[in-house]
Amino acid sequence: MAFTVDFLDDGRVVEWTATANGAEPTVRTGYSPRFYVAAREPELDVDLGAVRSMYARHPEVVGTEFVERRPGFRRGDERVLAVDAAHVGRVRSLASRAHRIDGHPVGDLACFDVDLSRQFRYCLETGADPTPATELTTLRLAVPLAETAGETYGELAVGDDRVTGDPEDILTAVQTAVDARDPDVLVCSTADIVPTLSEMAAAAGLADFSLSRWPGVDYRQLAGASTYASYGRVGHSPARYSVPGRAVVDESNTFFYGETNLAGVLDLVSRSQKPLQETAWASIGNVLTAIQIREAHDRGVLVPWHSWRHELFKPMGTLHDADRGGFVFAPEVGVHEDVHELDFSSLYPNIICTRNVSPDVVRCDCHHDREDVPELGYAVCDDRGYLVDVLRPLVDARDELKADIRRERARDDPDDDRIAELEGRSGALKWILVACFGYQGFSNAKFGRIECHEAINAYAREILLTAKERLEAGGWRVVHGIVDSVWVTPAPDAAARTDLESLAGEITDTVGVRLEHEARYDWVAFVPQRNSDAGALTKYFGSVAGSDTFKYRGIEARQRSTPPFVADVQRDCIERFDATRDPEAVLDRLARACATLRAGDVAAERLVERNRVSRPLEAYTQSTTNVAALERARDQGLSVHPGQSVAYVVVDDGKSSRDRVALAHEDIDRYDADYYATQLVRAVESVLSPLGWDRADIRQALAGTRDGDLRRYS
Repeated sequence: MAFTVDFLDDGRVVEWTATANGAEPTVRTGYSPRFYVAAREPELDVDLGAVRSMYARHPEVVGTEFVERRPGFRRGDERVLAVDAAHVGRVRSLASRAHRIDGHPVGDLACFDVDLSRQFRYCLETGADPTPATELTTLRLAVPLAETAGETYGELAVGDDRVTGDPEDILTAVQTAVDARDPDVLVCSTADIVPTLSEMAAAAGLADFSLSRWPGVDYRQLAGASTYASYGRVGHSPARYSVPGRAVVDESNTFFYGETNLAGVLDLVSRSQKPLQETAWASIGNVLTAIQIREAHDRGVLVPWHSWRHELFKPMGTLHDADRGGFVFAPEVGVHEDVHELDFSSLYPNIICTRNVSPDVVRCDCHHDREDVPELGYAVCDDRGYLVDVLRPLVDARDELKADIRRERARDDPDDDRIAELEGRSGALKWILVACFGYQGFSNAKFGRIECHEAINAYAREILLTAKERLEAGGWRVVHGIVDSVWVTPAPDAAARTDLESLAGEITDTVGVRLEHEARYDWVAFVPQRNSDAGALTKYFGSVAGSDTFKYRGIEARQRSTPPFVADVQRDCIERFDATRDPEAVLDRLARACATLRAGDVAAERLVERNRVSRPLEAYTQSTTNVAALERARDQGLSVHPGQSVAYVVVDDGKSSRDRVALAHEDIDRYDADYYATQLVRAVESVLSPLGWDRADIRQALAGTRDGDLRRYS
């Protein structure tokens, strides 16, 4: 069970297996990564013999052969060309040559199994299991942001110790910790720590310094930094490095490790067969694709390099009906008493599994006369789709993990470490299940199909409408509903009311997806949209019944960019409202917070804003606080790329230069109280807007100029 794999320049592969006494290397020779070439469509007449002749002469190809494989889930076994490369790093360049062969129009040939990550490819082709057989040891290395501007570090966190001094002091501390702990995993605040330490050692003449477990190879760069756009959002992928014998987890470039924990990442390793380091930096879609690729591999289906699925023809009316999302009941703005929240458990994954929605069976040729999908009339084949086999084990596993968490918490002496492990694993699966629906409509998805995306939405709309009708017939009023959740209160004019648990059971039996009673609230406030009386779909807050806790969604306290001080004040205002139901009490809390601000009594670190940068500094045309922060970072030699976040405190919002802000790591002795008071008013507007208050009303009330009794709004 090799938890990490290294590829040497001479073609050898080193598998590293974690043991109780460190990691043991196993050297493999003769590994040749394989990709395939076939006709893009089965009816195309292509000369694979000529393609084979071209590859047979290439010095970086060690072998070719014709084999029978399926170039797609909707295609049977076909004769395809298998090409074995001399090294895993040559696969892409060799595959690209297939598109430049004389006599073959561009587009006639397609390549398969090309863009697989290195370690995942190796495990897939050789059957190596990357799941660790024993607990992995870790060592964390973290560098303060200010230290990243130079070529050397003067400060570094090594495990639990903070080390300062000249390069030799820091390097000695790192080497001592590495030798003592011999970590399987290096958790780095940024992967740039790896090359920087190596360069520091070279400059200091410390030839014996090394993070590696393999002699003669300190580290390798796997990929350079890049900026990308996904779903309209700009992201940044930093450079990636490998250290022989150890997995590197870059905290600045890991979704699953940041959102869950090591147990969650390792659970996905076992399900995807994608080794730890690659799973740590992978996106949700990347891991989901790896799980799908495993299923395709078991079925003899090849993985297309570039997706070329066309949307099937459909009537204009069907196109109109299909181009819709999930069903939404607009929330009733205001404060509602005795509210119950009901959620369908993993609605979209369960629709896929219970309705057999899969790219290989939706709109099949064998049942073209059937109309299985509501509203759209698509046929769904009776043959079990591959996506069901991918998702059903994940849905069942998450249900089991949630049950284990409940049982552990119910014990007299619950094991916190055990709960953390279970929650990490459950959380990792949750993200995969959340993405499985949207990924069907993603243009770059390896096996997606837009008709699946449309069918899932159609089934979901039908299910939510069925739930609404049954709940209303049972004496409940729906005050909000979105995609897979509904909020209800007792209908005041109902002649009789059915118990919610019984209703949820009936609805479950009817639609085939479990409807769960998620929570009961003493009250819930649905917030209106900015500059509109319409309800915001995902902005609400409420008091959980029978506890001292509150639920917040979409408001400033839940937004990562909100300064901690502003978020805390908003939460305090909600608590005051819960205790008094009096807007005047909320305004009193706001007034005291503003006074504290203007007295200079708020610590600067509680006013830090963190905002994502969407473009390079030169591309901005307005003088915003983000631009001022980027200019300030540039002056200090700090690189902030599009997709990364910049953290700062506004010190003088009246300026338009870089002096408008101070970066979070600087010594900050002042702040712009008026700017943050405006932030507070905005946050309190979210609290009082369900009662009909807007920002102008709040400012007037603070100034003592609002007419009327504040209590009439309670």
